[in-house]
Amino acid sequence: MPPLAARIRPRNLDEFIGQEHLVGPGKPIREAIEKKHLFSFILWGPPGVGKTTLARIYANALDAEMFELSAVSAGKEDIRKILKTPSLRRKVLFLDEIHRFNKAQQDFLLPYVESGELTLIGATTENPSFEVISALLSRSRVFVLNELGEDDMRQIIKRTKLKMPKAAVEWLVRMANGDARQMLTLMDQTQELHGKITVDTLENTLQSTHLRYDKKGEEHYNTISAFIKSMRASDPNAAIYYLVRMMEAGEDPLFIARRMVVFASEDIGLAQPTALVVANEVFRACEVIGYPECAINLAHGVAYLAEAKKDRRSYDALRAAQADVREFGNLPIPTHLRNAPTKLMKELGYGEGQKWTAGFQHEKGYLPDKIKKKRYLK
Repeated sequence: MPPLAARIRPRNLDEFIGQEHLVGPGKPIREAIEKKHLFSFILWGPPGVGKTTLARIYANALDAEMFELSAVSAGKEDIRKILKTPSLRRKVLFLDEIHRFNKAQQDFLLPYVESGELTLIGATTENPSFEVISALLSRSRVFVLNELGEDDMRQIIKRTKLKMPKAAVEWLVRMANGDARQMLTLMDQTQELHGKITVDTLENTLQSTHLRYDKKGEEHYNTISAFIKSMRASDPNAAIYYLVRMMEAGEDPLFIARRMVVFASEDIGLAQPTALVVANEVFRACEVIGYPECAINLAHGVAYLAEAKKDRRSYDALRAAQADVREFGNLPIPTHLRNAPTKLMKELGYGEGQKWTAGFQHEKGYLPDKIKKKRYLK
């Protein structure tokens, strides 16, 4: 028997639950279906909110032939096979976890999307601004999906027609935290193991099931926190250990590398400016190479960042300046620092006393009067 999630999967928008801002009356995906408008788009949202289901409903409603691939395991050859597949209908490629496609793979896909030979529907839990190349992004619309609300989750439970006490329903809604797939999987396993669904049987199933490394879960945040703190403490052994923990759990290498780029400026900064160069090159290597080989680049970068000298002055200066901007707003720029392209501006004192010489220090200083004694970089 198919899994519960597959058995109750919606077949059209009228059965679809949630994401009213996309599928409600007059909203973009519903309008696209009603007007038979076929175009490429990316669905960005957390796990279990209906990305795959929405893609299938869309392709089916437009009578397109849909091919489904996961970027975790697919490559260029899989796309070539789809292109060679004879079909009288328009071809839609649903690429799950599109953020796992490296730059070279995305570049390969681009001309087929550009020519219309393939209509792309990408799905991702990561910000596509960081994970999808700009050329591909510019040829696609991005739709943001939200976590399912509690009422949405209750509707989905009701749709299963499985009998359970109200306490079990509320327990499921709280536990799932907007992830319908996780909730339905737990319900299915509980029904199979215990024959009935109650709070006790749900808790028993949850404890006996190997839970996945959830990118939104506590373990994810605990591990990345330990990873950053280990580099900050200049402990390469602990940092590499937590790096491997994340890699073995299937964490996106670009997520790890992006945190390393931030760390290079936030924690190392002026003490060793080359750290930012190294971190960016690690990010680039992960982007181009991907797993498994980029694990070597990550380990190299982590060891370098952990052993580098640390200096947070530039980061602290940024935060202090941000606090003043928020408190004082747009303070007037001192007159002597303003450009004077007209005679009137010169008469008003714009640019007065300023010399265009490297290192010149004006006697009136360079900050607005209200904060002229501030020192951000200490």
